Amino acid sequence: MNGLNFLNIGAASSSASSYSGLILIVLMIALMYFFMIRPQQKQRKQHQDMMSQLHKGDEVVTIGRMHGKIDSINREDRTVTLDCEGIYLTFDMVAIARVIKSADAEKTEDKASEPAEKKEASSETKEELAASDSSKDEEPASDADSDEK
Repeated sequence: MNGLNFLNIGAASSSASSYSGLILIVLMIALMYFFMIRPQQKQRKQHQDMMSQLHKGDEVVTIGRMHGKIDSINREDRTVTLDCEGIYLTFDMVAIARVIKSADAEKTEDKASEPAEKKEASSETKEELAASDSSKDEEPASDADSDEK
């Protein structure tokens, strides 16, 4: 009987170790999904959203780190023509790494910068007036110094 009990104990421990091995494998697959596959899927979706929002006039950077402005987009062939300082180059849309400035953002920046430019101009004129006032004050002092010599 002692021999039979020994066999039962061994069988029970081997079945428990097989379950723990199976649990370990499932846990490793779940971790790999959450740390590798899922973030890559999110990144791919963000890139597709960025590609769908491209417009003519957007400033972009390619995967080769070339900067340019979008001249035309061919969505059927999935190509983009970039204006790189007068040189027109055609790239696949997947070659666009990021958008630096969108054409819509430039329009809003131009509208927002107009009042700021007026403020800068008025502050410059104030500084010029203050500088001219201080130079008037300095001129008589320099005349007095020359009289003493």
